[in-house]
Amino acid sequence: MQQRVLKVLEFEKVKEQVLEFTSSTLGQEKVKSLVPSKQFDEVVKWQEETDEAAKVYRLKGNVPLSGIYNIRSHVKRSAIGGTLSPQELTQVASTIRVSRQIKRFIEDMVDEQVELPILSQYVGKIIVLADLEQRIRNAIDESGEVLDSASDTLRSLRQQLRSNESRVREKLESMIRSSNAQKMLSDAIVTIRNDRFVIPVKQEYRGHYGGIIHDQSSSGQTLFIEPQAIVQLNNQLQEIRVKEQLEIERILMELTAYVAEFEQELLTIVYVLGELDFMFAKARYANKIKASKPLINQDGKIALYKGRHPLIPKDEVVANDVFLGKDYTTIVITGPNTGGKTVTLKTVGLCVLMAQAGLQIPALDGSEVAVFDSVYADIGDEQSIEQSLSTFSSHMVNIVDILQKVDFNSLVLFDELGAGTDPQEGAALAISILDEVYRRGAKVIATTHYPELKAYGYNRPGVVNASVEFDVETLSPTYKLLLGVPGRSNAFEISKRLGLSEHVINNARNQISDDTNQIENMIASLEKSKREAENDRQDAQDYFKQAEKLHKDLQNQMIAFYEEKDTMLEKAQEEAAELIEKAKAEAEYIIRELRKLRIEKNAEVKEHELIEARKRLEEATPKVNKSKKTTSSNKKAHTFTSGDEVKVLTFDQKGTLIEQTSDKEWVVQIGILKMKVNEKDMEYISTPKQKEVKPVAVVKGKDFHVSLELDLRGERYENALHRVEKYIDDALLAGYPRVSIIHGKGTGALRQGVTEYLKNHRSVKRARFGDAGEGGIGVTIVEFK
Repeated sequence: MQQRVLKVLEFEKVKEQVLEFTSSTLGQEKVKSLVPSKQFDEVVKWQEETDEAAKVYRLKGNVPLSGIYNIRSHVKRSAIGGTLSPQELTQVASTIRVSRQIKRFIEDMVDEQVELPILSQYVGKIIVLADLEQRIRNAIDESGEVLDSASDTLRSLRQQLRSNESRVREKLESMIRSSNAQKMLSDAIVTIRNDRFVIPVKQEYRGHYGGIIHDQSSSGQTLFIEPQAIVQLNNQLQEIRVKEQLEIERILMELTAYVAEFEQELLTIVYVLGELDFMFAKARYANKIKASKPLINQDGKIALYKGRHPLIPKDEVVANDVFLGKDYTTIVITGPNTGGKTVTLKTVGLCVLMAQAGLQIPALDGSEVAVFDSVYADIGDEQSIEQSLSTFSSHMVNIVDILQKVDFNSLVLFDELGAGTDPQEGAALAISILDEVYRRGAKVIATTHYPELKAYGYNRPGVVNASVEFDVETLSPTYKLLLGVPGRSNAFEISKRLGLSEHVINNARNQISDDTNQIENMIASLEKSKREAENDRQDAQDYFKQAEKLHKDLQNQMIAFYEEKDTMLEKAQEEAAELIEKAKAEAEYIIRELRKLRIEKNAEVKEHELIEARKRLEEATPKVNKSKKTTSSNKKAHTFTSGDEVKVLTFDQKGTLIEQTSDKEWVVQIGILKMKVNEKDMEYISTPKQKEVKPVAVVKGKDFHVSLELDLRGERYENALHRVEKYIDDALLAGYPRVSIIHGKGTGALRQGVTEYLKNHRSVKRARFGDAGEGGIGVTIVEFK
């Protein structure tokens, strides 16, 4: 990609925004070097990486990447025998800690059944260097100070230091507390000069304490003297400090050598953490701009659903649908300079560059972007003062360069093509340039304010007109892209709104040819038709979704009803059988007692009467019929055809075959429901005779799709009852068994009115107030006969 194109389309500004979400200089390096790829497999791989990171960020909200350092130079210096400073060793330990945490973090998510193949592969390369990390932590603290625990020798030396320093301070403090000290000392304090303890002595008493002068004040009136009495103690302190420094250097060399042993492992950790930081920076940026993963293709197709410019604030940007490369390869956006055309151009170009760089794009799910070999753009004021070129000349230099390189796998963006010269010549040149680029097979989006190009899209296949909608009422563009509608001038309408007199406007209209007026009127009509079609399409989609949801709900309710019915019937039969069994057992007991009485006391009870009584008890026991979910094995084979009446065994209901969807599956009409059923779950009943079908007039208005509930809250009493009457009729026509009417609690007048109306309706079986979970007395549940 040309660097100039990346700058013109503001790709560098997008990278600056991504930089804000990196956690280390490693990630920043990756972002700064990011350029779009033209390799399809590489783009797909990058998008998969970003999407996987976005999944983790969406599920967990945070990723443990804080504390990463670029330790490549540290590791390489350790490998060639250098010694690392305490701060550098601390950075090595910190980086190891982050690698250990992110590895455990990803592995825990995988254990939770989250599919992360790419991230798992990355963290699988990390070797956990817990021992190296611990050795550094035991020797050096977070601020880079070598700890006493680094070695026994260092601990002993520092104990000696503290002990000797204490003795020196005690000696000096006894001196400054003496009776003569107040007049001989400038201040009664102990200080340090050249790493040796001294006291501030006035110039005239310099010989009193003897010893060594280490410094003097700026005025020369105070000398910082090391008294003779503590010179030996200070010498001992210096000797211990030298030994301490030697021991610290030995410890650092030992730790550095240990770091060098894991050179390759540490370099791998740096590489993996850099990649992960880069991936999660892209994921966090995608979350910020509400972006989604685009589908990637090699066919030159672009489909942006509600595409937005990522650099415009979300509360200001206008989302647009843009389609290119399928039914047409060129879009010509015409109309006056209202500010929306260039933004649309940049939005498409920037989304393509972002997608090819592995970034998710600010558009809805399902959006699609092609991988282009090159993206060319001629946008903005290209006037060159250095080359003494006009705006037009500068544009032409750029366009000539584009025409020399463009091919079938290129995306070309022209802004105000042909501008800056004579309108008639400019328009002719623009048409010729578009023809040449179209002939090369490239995908093109061009903006122009020349009216001559309005007919361009109608005269050539593969080209479509477009415009940016303008609201004459507010005298401002809506920035909404209208594909298929060329732009038109709004000069007369704007002038009228601003107060220009009618006769001046009419006189201006007369100056324009009839053909131009007809074209403008045609465009205005197209704009209106386009808006109406969009609204109708949206309404149709809403109705379809509502009907689909209703069908699914009813199907689930029907399935649940029949399953519940079978379960309850089985349970009732089982309970009845248990009662009979209990009665039989009781009867058997009584019969045994009777036999015993007959034998013992010669009672007149005959044996055949006892047998007959037991037989009657057995016949009274009900047989439990378990619901059958599968067809019986002795079912007759039958070749099903459309129109056959069948029994759906899973629901124990009759239905009619509508159409066959696969070898063994049919769409069956059961009452008002249609559902797919396998042949093994059906039993053939009969094929109905053909009947003469009389035409039936069916009227379907806009209210044909009826909701399962009617909300009357806020309605006036008379209007509410009128809506109830119409709603009940619609619900009956739709075949609903029950509906809900929401009237609220309020004063109770509306509730009373609805109740009275339903009580007298001939088709209402029962009306009751809702249960606690259904809305209580604020809702009336209506069941139909």
